Order: sequence, then structure tokens, then C-alpha cells
Amino acid sequence: MTQPLATHLRFGRILLTGAAGNLGQQLRPRLKRYCDQLRLSDRADLGTAAEGEELVQVDLADKAAVHAMLQGVDVVVHMGGVSTEQAWSAILDANIVGLVNLYEAARAHGVQRIVFASSNHVTGFYRQDQVVSPQDPIRPDGFYGLSKAFGEGLAQMYWDRFGIETVSLRIGSSFAAPRDRRMLATWLSYDDAERLVVAAMTAPVVGHSIIYGVSDNALTWWDNSTAKHVGFRPQDTSEVFRAEIEQRHTPVDKTDPATRYQGGPFVRTGPFID
Repeated sequence: MTQPLATHLRFGRILLTGAAGNLGQQLRPRLKRYCDQLRLSDRADLGTAAEGEELVQVDLADKAAVHAMLQGVDVVVHMGGVSTEQAWSAILDANIVGLVNLYEAARAHGVQRIVFASSNHVTGFYRQDQVVSPQDPIRPDGFYGLSKAFGEGLAQMYWDRFGIETVSLRIGSSFAAPRDRRMLATWLSYDDAERLVVAAMTAPVVGHSIIYGVSDNALTWWDNSTAKHVGFRPQDTSEVFRAEIEQRHTPVDKTDPATRYQGGPFVRTGPFID
């Protein structure tokens, strides 16, 4: 785990949603170092609160519960919601209705910044021989990616109408190490994930900014040059894992859509209509 990043900003209370998820569990001990109180939420059990933690079990589709959850919050790190291709009803409740509830509660309580976990699947139907920037048109690879595109649109509207700033993070693949060839391009280390979220929380002016959440990988499909004002500087790279991954994987099947498109297996999973 990295040492706390060099920033003079410290928050009174950070809200981390989705705290029981893969990335939420990694951010939980890290974000505590940047605030006096860390409020953690999820539908799942969050265990026992450590010193300086507040635990709330909330379904994002519950408007009243979400409204109460935002009281007294300075900044939101929104990792909650559905993170895979699932039935439309689940995505609708968590990623669309739930996100509207979150932004409305933020507006009601005067929260000025949200760090929103979007996804690389917003542009999953670009080919792997293309390099994409946040300015390129969206090409979602399923209902999940489409719901994240909705979230980015919602963030833009709340900035334009109400002045709530958002950094939308199109997160790649955040694990301890890349697991396959695709992740040589999409990998975001846990330490770089912390750097990314802290930069998004503390950059002086962001409006609504979109940035890909990816480490400094030699192989890349995403150009973050238009988001330099956020101040994210990744320090890790998937290159140290390349030899091991290429040694244990079979040759690329270029007829497989998961090989042709940046969304990988998501391009042939679902969409699942209820």
C-alpha cells in the first residue's frame, strides 16, 4: 500500500459507496487517511467499524435511505451499484435509479463533488487496434456499459444545472495483478487506483471530467491526455507481468469478438432481458 499522497486537503467526511466490493475493500483503509470520518455503505455486510468509520447498509434504490446517507458528507466516492453484465432490472435499480437518488441527495445536502466509478465498458465496442479518448463517442458493449454512459450523462447535467462537480472514472481492470492478455492494456493497480481517486477528490477545478482508470501500461487503448488537469499520474505498469502472461496463454484467436473489441468477454455476454 502506498503512503498517503502529498496533498494538503483533508476532508471532514468522505462517503465511500460499494465498500464491500473488490475495489471498495481496497479503498476502505486507504481513504481513511484523507478524512476525519469515513462513511462506508453497501447492501452487503461491512463487518465491524474501525476507528473513524461509520457503517450504513443501504440499497441505492431506496431514495429515503440514500438521502439520509448523504447528510454531513463533503465528498462522495461512488463505487456502488452493479459492476457486471446482469439482468436489466438489477442494473436499472442500482445504476440508474440508484444513481439519480445519489445525485439528488447530494444536491439536497450541498455536496460539491462526486467521484463516480464509470467503466471502460462505456467504449467497449471500439476495436483493440484503436486508441480512444474521453472525447470520442460512446460505444457501450451491454446494458452495464450503457448504464455507466447514463451515469456520465447524469453527472454532466448535474454540473451544468447545479454546479456539482464529478470526475467520472472509466475504470479498467483493478486487481492485484493482471490476469490475462487483455489486462496488459486495462490493468489498474490498487496503488494507482488510490492515486486516481485522491487526484479526483482534490483537483482544484474539474467540472465534469472523464478519465480512464488505468496504470502506466506499455500496451494501451486509452488516451488520457485531455484529463491532465485532474492530476492523475500512474506509477505502476503491467509490463512486469507480460512475460508470465504471454507464456501461459495460447495464441490470440482473432475471430473471437472478445479479442477484437476492447470490452473483451463483455461483448458476448448478455444483454439479459428479464
